[in-house]
Amino acid sequence: MADYSEKFYLVRSDILPEAMKKTLDVKAMLERGKAESIYEAVRDVGLSRSAYYKYKDAVYPFQTMVKEQIVTLFFHLEDQKGSLSNLLAVAAGFGCNVLTIHQTIPIQGKANVTLSLNTAGMTEEMNSLMQDMQGLSFVDNVEVLSSGA
Repeated sequence: MADYSEKFYLVRSDILPEAMKKTLDVKAMLERGKAESIYEAVRDVGLSRSAYYKYKDAVYPFQTMVKEQIVTLFFHLEDQKGSLSNLLAVAAGFGCNVLTIHQTIPIQGKANVTLSLNTAGMTEEMNSLMQDMQGLSFVDNVEVLSSGA
């Protein structure tokens, strides 16, 4: 079976499942301040919270994806004081905007970190960012989990 995990498709809205359309409505309501919480927004559009969470990171308005360039990076780090802030400083130094951060609790002196970055404002090539991050003494490994525009 084909691996579709890192591919993007442009799909006409009239063939999207209703749950995906409603997820886009919920995201728009939250962004515009028309709802104060996810609960309120999903209730207003008639969508379950589980359906919203299933699709929220998978469906975007076309304009959003054209404007933003999102890259998700995975790091295996040594547990050292200030390592995460130093990693974020490198990203900021390249003009990236950090969208999300997920860090596991260190086990046996190692932690996993996943960063989602908006790279639209990058001042250099992605390869340079990756090399600089890999060159940090506390970074054991860095991988690109996803990228797209």
